[in-house]
Amino acid sequence: MSAPAAPPAPARTPHEPQHGPHPGILAIVATGLFLAGLLVPLALSGGSAFPSPFGDTAASLAHFREHAAPTRTGGALHFAASVPLAIYAATVSARLHRLGIRAPGATIALAGGLLASAALAASGLLAWVLGQSDVLEHPGVVPALHLLAFATGGAGHVVPLGLLVAGIAVPGLLAGLLPRRLAWAGLVLAALAELSVFSLLAEALSPLLPVARFGGLAWLIAAGFLLPRTRPRTRRA
Repeated sequence: MSAPAAPPAPARTPHEPQHGPHPGILAIVATGLFLAGLLVPLALSGGSAFPSPFGDTAASLAHFREHAAPTRTGGALHFAASVPLAIYAATVSARLHRLGIRAPGATIALAGGLLASAALAASGLLAWVLGQSDVLEHPGVVPALHLLAFATGGAGHVVPLGLLVAGIAVPGLLAGLLPRRLAWAGLVLAALAELSVFSLLAEALSPLLPVARFGGLAWLIAAGFLLPRTRPRTRRA
């Protein structure tokens, strides 16, 4: 008597590519947390904005002492915003590679996004430290921490954010992955972001920071929704 035949092996289905989280949603979350880090402390402190490190030192120290909790809250929210920004950079870089981009743009986007995320995280943590009552008992260290929080959250964050935008916009333009107007707008914003490094040398150039920052975040949202998941064969050819 012969042994029963083994059941046939299940048919293999083609492996579906893993697209990861939606970059557009990640950009919205990162932008929302960043804006919350600005607006929530402003509301909690009765409209008293985060002081400039180039203003009166005594006034800045008085602000941090009076509004310690809002300062800590803003720092924590900005630290939280750095996480989806890093995931966005990794997701978009992987998608560009999957779309056949072998030029350095995808790697530049990843490097710029990770550096921008790290600078934003550092700025948030430094702001959180500025809201600690024990630290405020040592007025001599407050100006240095204040400047570091400004530098890392300003040019330290915006300049690599421009690299993230450029790393997406250049292949988006050359390979036709993004609408041309959006790609060119990204290149302009990236150039402004890189020029904002000179705000460290001339305070008059500080307006470049909010323009490049908020323009760049809005651009990342748009690119996250418009960047395709697959590349048509005709385009690849």
